[in-house]
Amino acid sequence: MNLTRVGRRANVSNVDAEVSDQIIETLARFVDLDVRPNVARYESSDTYPGPMVDQMREFGLFGATIAEEYGGLGLNISTYARVIEELSRGWMSLAGVINSHLIAAQLIARFGTDDQRQRLLPAMATGERRGCFSLSEPDSGSDAAALRCRAARDGDEWTIDGTKQWVTNGEKASIVALLARTGDDISCFLVEKAPGPDGDQGISISRHIDKVGYRGLETVEMAYDGHRLPHHNLLGGDEGFGQGFRWALAALELGRINVAARAVGVAQAAMDEALSYAQQRETFGRPIAQHQGIAFKLADMATKLHASRLMVRDAARRVDNGERADMEAGMAKLFASETAAELALDAMRIHGGNGFTTEYPVERLYRDAPLMIIGEGTSEIQKLVISRALLARAKPAE
Repeated sequence: MNLTRVGRRANVSNVDAEVSDQIIETLARFVDLDVRPNVARYESSDTYPGPMVDQMREFGLFGATIAEEYGGLGLNISTYARVIEELSRGWMSLAGVINSHLIAAQLIARFGTDDQRQRLLPAMATGERRGCFSLSEPDSGSDAAALRCRAARDGDEWTIDGTKQWVTNGEKASIVALLARTGDDISCFLVEKAPGPDGDQGISISRHIDKVGYRGLETVEMAYDGHRLPHHNLLGGDEGFGQGFRWALAALELGRINVAARAVGVAQAAMDEALSYAQQRETFGRPIAQHQGIAFKLADMATKLHASRLMVRDAARRVDNGERADMEAGMAKLFASETAAELALDAMRIHGGNGFTTEYPVERLYRDAPLMIIGEGTSEIQKLVISRALLARAKPAE
């Protein structure tokens, strides 16, 4: 089934349940037939899964949330969250391939000029050009006040200087949505990396970051040393000056739903592995699933997984309905990510000694799960987001 044709049967804000189910069924077959049997050889060697990514591009997933007018699928966020969950059930790293790409695309779609949208989004929708999002630095993550990368205006050009860290897809992406300090403000620039040996003057990959999990795709540190780009690559044009951090926070709402959906996918995989093993492994003459200690653990796992999934879908629905969802996205990300880590450990414990070997996938789930606790704002940052939203929405005390 071609997801491009299926997705375009539905309106961007109103994908019906039948179309959404068809998309997920297609991805489920891809995950079961192509991803799960092959993930170990890519993950253990930290090798980029080119054939899997090519299939994702063929499905049209690089344009999942990009509007149809630019060649994308135009999926609503509810369906997109299900897509990410299903990919992560197979291998969480695959969701990372399109997350930062679609954050960059969303920034362009929501805040870019007409020229920026027309020039960049069609190639991003097909995956011909990949995007990434670059906010974090060695000494700053969620602390925007500590941002040191700077952009200086020089006539019709800008000069970028600084170092960015934790850039997922930074090496393969050709469009970088980069936040830099412009005087006392922060602005977002669209850095277009050109092909050829002289195309990226002033940009270098200063190091590849080796990770305990979330392997198979590049996470890099990028250095900018006098890189020049035209003024028309300031996101939003003149109106975008000083708006970078506010716009980035809006885009990260999608990123947090993405990470929360990833957590549900990883938790589902852990649940599946634990349930299957508990029915096969026998002790004292019966499957361990029939022992109350294991049965109660499975019941707790299933309950928390179900709650996580409902929270993610609620946050996605609010975004689709045009409602404010910063608090709900933060809650979903907080609860689902902590649940994924808990279920991954529970699955390993149910496997006993076998769970501590590389022969079973639970050890990979155990290594991948912490990424969701850290990525797109740690659990502690989510609590700040949630508490501030609560206070902002609360009626003043009389």
